[in-house]
Amino acid sequence: MFYEMTIAGLKRQLPLCRISDDLYIGAFIMFGDSEITEAAARQLLAKAPEFDVIVTAESKGIPLAHEMARQAGYKDYVVCRKAPKLYMTDVIETKVDSITTDHIQTLCIGGAEADLIRGRRVLVVDDVISTGESLESMERLIDQVDGNIVARMAVLAEGDAARRDDITYLEELPVFNADGTVKE
Repeated sequence: MFYEMTIAGLKRQLPLCRISDDLYIGAFIMFGDSEITEAAARQLLAKAPEFDVIVTAESKGIPLAHEMARQAGYKDYVVCRKAPKLYMTDVIETKVDSITTDHIQTLCIGGAEADLIRGRRVLVVDDVISTGESLESMERLIDQVDGNIVARMAVLAEGDAARRDDITYLEELPVFNADGTVKE
């Protein structure tokens, strides 16, 4: 089953993936799709306020953050990692319970990343905002290092996230019943 939609002016078929017996979501995968990554980055930047650094979560937001940073004139961007890496010092971490993962995850940044965020205007970006759990985890990390969040942006707002007034997104992505119909 697929859900066809237009994103940043481009038609895509999103495979429907089972979350539970009565809830399916459309899988939006930017990996390997440079055309949609470039178009979405351009449209989000047109809506973005002034910013100094982009922050995203590992891993699906990485191509979007990179392309937005590139199109904005090679701005800095920080990836909140799912686990500390050997090169990271002074690690700061928080927990996240994402709808697309079956266990509690960690998001973390190191001292070098904290220095890029501290005291700067931060644009938080992700591919999809659904429950908001990943977004809240990134915000906790940014707050811990005194970053100033100027906007929260995503390509898609899924389900109830589309009713939030604190995020900017390009398109609404519905959630689905087991038979592939849109859940009301």
